[in-house]
Amino acid sequence: MSTSQIPFLKGHGTENDFVIVPDPDNAVDLPASVVARLCDRRAGIGGDGLLHVVRSAAHPEAHGMADRAEWFMDYRNADGSIAEMCGNGVRVFASYLQRAGLVAEGDLAVATRAGVKQAHIAKDGDVTVSMGRAVLPEDDVTVSVNGRNWAARNVNMGNPHAVAFVDDLAHAGDLLSVPPFSPASVYPDGVNIEFVVDRGPRHVAMRVHERGSGETRSCGTGACAVAVAAARRDGADPAETGTPATYTVDLPGGTLVITEHPDGGVDMTGPAVIVAEGTIDPAWLETVIG
Repeated sequence: MSTSQIPFLKGHGTENDFVIVPDPDNAVDLPASVVARLCDRRAGIGGDGLLHVVRSAAHPEAHGMADRAEWFMDYRNADGSIAEMCGNGVRVFASYLQRAGLVAEGDLAVATRAGVKQAHIAKDGDVTVSMGRAVLPEDDVTVSVNGRNWAARNVNMGNPHAVAFVDDLAHAGDLLSVPPFSPASVYPDGVNIEFVVDRGPRHVAMRVHERGSGETRSCGTGACAVAVAAARRDGADPAETGTPATYTVDLPGGTLVITEHPDGGVDMTGPAVIVAEGTIDPAWLETVIG
């Protein structure tokens, strides 16, 4: 990695926050150790994850999508591990591209490890992301916290989720460590675990433990998984009713609106905010690399 000054920004989507590293030509090497230190809230900039902004044509994992999406969201978890997708991250990614003058208000395609996602930047700054179709494997999953056990719905939104409906969000415990789940074989690469309570008709609240990051203030793919699981529980599967199902999902950091359509497509709408920008100190970076 070059130790010349590297620009960064800080942004969040419903308080799911990210370090943003613009790198159109994929010239900045970001090993897991550096990502983890950048995301460290005491020793680094701090964030639930890192958004590495790269032109698709310049990244080996994305060049095959370059004809459909100019920009690739090379997303990393806070511990430096690579993730397939981050819904809140896509909104913040789109907001950054607009701020930088790289895209205009309106429709935008973003390449991710879970495929090309379509986004729409509205006049009020909210961003809607077409998150694709949910996959609901039939595996039986159980989630446990402090002696309580819940059957969880297995939902994949490009990344894996286990959705448990509970009576009280406090039942999720402190979420500092991964809540036990079984069988482990269902999620060989780990899982995001959501705990959900009802607030009213088509209105739920949730907490989430994101793999590699711990409890976060918001999780976009998690909110989508929760809305899909709630629709199935409520007998509102759009594929069967022929009517879109829209759920308001309250998270600790804000509110997202999730709509599942009869064709299976899931849309997520919410805010995205860029709060700061600067440069990473080369001397500090040398100590991290060294």
